[in-house]
Amino acid sequence: MGTTDKSARTSSRGAATRNSLLKAAARVFRTVGFAKAGVSEVVSVAGASVGSLYHHFSGKADLYRALHEEFQRRQQERTHQAVVEARSCGESDPTRLMNIAAHAYLLGCIEERETARLFFSGDGPPGFDQQLRERLTKWTNRNVALFRKADEPVDEALLIVVSGAMFLAVAEVVRRDDADARRLADDIAALLSRFEPPRETD
Repeated sequence: MGTTDKSARTSSRGAATRNSLLKAAARVFRTVGFAKAGVSEVVSVAGASVGSLYHHFSGKADLYRALHEEFQRRQQERTHQAVVEARSCGESDPTRLMNIAAHAYLLGCIEERETARLFFSGDGPPGFDQQLRERLTKWTNRNVALFRKADEPVDEALLIVVSGAMFLAVAEVVRRDDADARRLADDIAALLSRFEPPRETD
């Protein structure tokens, strides 16, 4: 067997171990919270060794942040897909597209309620709340850049208000049961729609 085959097998094993550790960390964090969780619990649930954990992560805070990065990646895919579908149906107004993205983000948080709750519970590593705020700022900046490409007027103040409100909205929807959470997400979307410009009629 060649060196390439061995490298591929090693890489595959490493990825599988990393994924097992992340799944175990999510389970442990949901059960006892980040502050009370220990590395030994994570490796026990994962069926891995402490050494393998430290090969992939610097500690439980790194595990937590990696979980958040993966969650954000899935959320970005959801919001991007919602905007693509809206555009394919003829929607071009930047404010409406932003609201569609915000609604999709909330629905994604409901779909992954247990995971989202980890990040909006206040029980995270030191400085994580600041990281969340920075994420919202980046989300705003991406929307501003996206909508400017459409050569449409952009209400930056509205984008900033919506992005800031998303933190509170997510924290609330993940505390509720499915039907109530979805109703709240729809109500928030309806409220945001009041700030949309009127549709042109023929």
